[in-house]
Amino acid sequence: MMIGRLTDGLVAFGAGAFLAGMIASNSLLAERSSPVTSSLFAHGIGAVVALLLLAGWRVAVKPDVPRVTAPGWAYLGGIPGAFTVVLAAITANGPLALSGTIAFMLVGQVMFGMAADRCGFLGITQRRLEARDLVVATLVLGGSVLLVVGRQ
Repeated sequence: MMIGRLTDGLVAFGAGAFLAGMIASNSLLAERSSPVTSSLFAHGIGAVVALLLLAGWRVAVKPDVPRVTAPGWAYLGGIPGAFTVVLAAITANGPLALSGTIAFMLVGQVMFGMAADRCGFLGITQRRLEARDLVVATLVLGGSVLLVVGRQ
């Protein structure tokens, strides 16, 4: 159980590093073109890479495993993804810079994640929030504010 959590944590850490790199490259492209152009390239190239990964993914389909279908809205994740790229490109080129943009994106993710956990949004397993969750969210918000205010 502990190994699984450690592995998941390392994978999430890697995803965060990729996210920071994506925001940095997209904001540079947006600065030299436009945020929408940056989003177009990010998602176009991302789609090509995803297709290549899919082509190389050698997962055998097991006939005895029931086929699970997702609700129609589950296929629309690219919509908030496009807005995320555009908005991050705008803010990373402003006073927030890359670290402030990522910090406040983290705050938004934690707050939405807590609301989704509590209310079961988007099919997420519902769970009761604890005082510890609110303390962690407050610390993440406070750290983000310090990161941005400390630059002044």
